[in-house]
Amino acid sequence: MLEDRAQKIAGDKSSISVENGVEEKVTSMLVANGIDNQKYLNGPDQVIPADEYICWTPGGHVKLRIAPRGAASEPPISVPGLLSRTVARYPDEKALFTKRNGKWESITFRQYQAKVRTIAKAFLKLGLERCHSVCILGFNSEEWFIADLAAIHAGGYAAGIYTTNSAEACFHCLESSRANICAVQDKKQLEKILSIQSRLKHLKAIVQWEGTVDTSIPGVYSWQQLLDIGAKEPDTQLDNVLKTISVNECCTLVYTSGTVGPPKAVMLSHDNLTWDAHSATLRVDNIQPTLERVISYLPLSHVAAQVMDIYITMGSAVPIFFAQPDALKGSLVQTLREVRPTRFMGVPRVWEKMYESIMAVGASSGAVKKYIATWAKDKGTKHHMARINGAFSAGMVGLPVDFTIMEMIRFWVEGTTCGYKMAKSLVFNKVRDTLGFDQCSLFVAAAAPLSPDIKKFFLSLDIPIMDAFGMSEASGAHTLGCYPKFKLDSAGELMEGTETSFGGSQSVNGPGEILIRGRHVFMGYLNDEEKTRATFNSEGWLMTGDVGRLDSQNLLYITGRIKELLITAGGENIAPVLIEQVVHGELPHIGYAVLIGDKRKFLSLLVTLKAKVDQQSGDPLDQLEVGTQKWVNGLGSKATTVSEIVKTKDPLVHKAIEEGIARANKKAISNAQKIQKFTILPTDFSVNTGELGPTLKIKRNVVYEKYKDLIEDFYKE
Repeated sequence: MLEDRAQKIAGDKSSISVENGVEEKVTSMLVANGIDNQKYLNGPDQVIPADEYICWTPGGHVKLRIAPRGAASEPPISVPGLLSRTVARYPDEKALFTKRNGKWESITFRQYQAKVRTIAKAFLKLGLERCHSVCILGFNSEEWFIADLAAIHAGGYAAGIYTTNSAEACFHCLESSRANICAVQDKKQLEKILSIQSRLKHLKAIVQWEGTVDTSIPGVYSWQQLLDIGAKEPDTQLDNVLKTISVNECCTLVYTSGTVGPPKAVMLSHDNLTWDAHSATLRVDNIQPTLERVISYLPLSHVAAQVMDIYITMGSAVPIFFAQPDALKGSLVQTLREVRPTRFMGVPRVWEKMYESIMAVGASSGAVKKYIATWAKDKGTKHHMARINGAFSAGMVGLPVDFTIMEMIRFWVEGTTCGYKMAKSLVFNKVRDTLGFDQCSLFVAAAAPLSPDIKKFFLSLDIPIMDAFGMSEASGAHTLGCYPKFKLDSAGELMEGTETSFGGSQSVNGPGEILIRGRHVFMGYLNDEEKTRATFNSEGWLMTGDVGRLDSQNLLYITGRIKELLITAGGENIAPVLIEQVVHGELPHIGYAVLIGDKRKFLSLLVTLKAKVDQQSGDPLDQLEVGTQKWVNGLGSKATTVSEIVKTKDPLVHKAIEEGIARANKKAISNAQKIQKFTILPTDFSVNTGELGPTLKIKRNVVYEKYKDLIEDFYKE
């Protein structure tokens, strides 16, 4: 068996010199977990035997689901092992690019590893203990990557914290992960940690990597000081720690969104991360090491960004370009145009913002440009739908024998394939060039479902967006679409080497609760046996909480989420996201739509209007967003702010929304799924104001509580 073969990677301790107290710590850790410590000091790519596939204790190990063949038979490799392998293959190729003073500066993979080792030695010197964490609080950067990997190399856990977290939320992450070190981006984030420092029992040092650092504060270091400390340390202690590491132990903690109770610390092993990256790489066509370009801008505290930005790129030697901290506030477009990425992943809100921008430009175009754009989009849609459905135009086949020159030109222009080529030349290439996507061959939507209407719009512009479905507990991706094998309403194709089942279904293809199994499934929740065991069924399947089905092409369809399902007073189960997406399709100028109706006699809807955002705080302003402003004015209303519309109950805006909901109701599959009432909320949603999570998903519990009085008004007799 491959699992047995993999476990034989472990070597004989007798030939290893262990110093600086590492042996004692490792011995006690292994003994505490019932393991003979005499054999397992040949890391970091060793596998230490384990009895279960789940674990919730620091320093514990899990069994690996290594298959006899296929993607799941890939020999396990640790995070340090993966970096070493890439450095051996591409030592002098560019790895990380950072824009400083208007110029892109880079480091090679050899330099990348050298910095990781230097910082790892500094972490050990500052007191990082085995299976304690280094928490990282800041925007994506070279320092974020290096701190993450250095923590893992030094035998600790890397744990990202969202920059939008309050000081108390940071305290929960730091204390529950037993953080010895916290790396922060700037003074703003430093102040959060200093305000809670006295309560953090395990914290020994804080490192600030950007801006002027007040090193007179006890325990606070600059990034340069950290480099200096690490450079003075010999390699002995770090190398000995690496020998104790195994691929089936935890190396990274990812905190859940915490919509219900405090965020849980998801324990991801080396094998979880490196194997999921491997499986995703198998799905992506023709990755060219050193020649690709990826932009890092999504929060690295989220597992999808970590797997894409750190592990897939590391394993395939793909250069990373770090966006500016205000990327999601507007600067991302400029970075896209400069970098010209070859692969791009965005959360739904990013794609929606691009859609809004393109629509705004289109609305200001003249009649001729609008006609050409409409014609081109029709050709683009027909071309791609033909590819998806497996049918292609026969080109000039079918042209009458006695054709005229004009008939030939018309046939060429209107034909599915030829018309597409002309549309590509006249329109699509220009759109891609403007967005910075002219060299991009893969577009992905992750973290939440993207509306099929938005996907269809981009498809019509020759930008097919693939879906990825997953969760923190599955190390990121469980599905990933691969063009042309995808559907606009699917969540992508099952990843190679993974297993999928459906709870509560008589059919192997569902519908039912999506259950998953594989090497990407997490170890457990740190120090939480009860919730860990509750997440798995008796056969070891991870219960996702999502409801879905599988088609004959192995494409997964998400039809709802168990915790989000609304059960009306009449007993009908309703998935809110699907109805909300239909409403958005009819009313693209509204901000968010939140369906109400659990235990109620009928459905109602909370609606926000898109508003401008304060560029400093990220809070929504009262002033309407430009596209929404034009829409409101086009209705005949003179309102310029959300408050005007809400206070006056603007009849023109209300009528337009009412008509849009009526159109959406015509698509409802039953009367119980029709929306009866709606109201416009006084402000748009944002992360800072609490209605959205870090990946811009709606926190329904927060919205329900915040607007409970308005909700009750819907149902007063």
